[in-house]
Amino acid sequence: MPYPGIQLFDLKGRTALVTGGSKGLGKAIAA
Repeated sequence: MPYPGIQLFDLKGRTALVTGGSKGLGKAIAA
């Protein structure tokens, strides 16, 4: 997995979206 956020997203899904938002990952997924 290239991004650690992906693992979190797969684990919690929505929680990772909010947490990943700080890195811009969640923003890209939300958009």
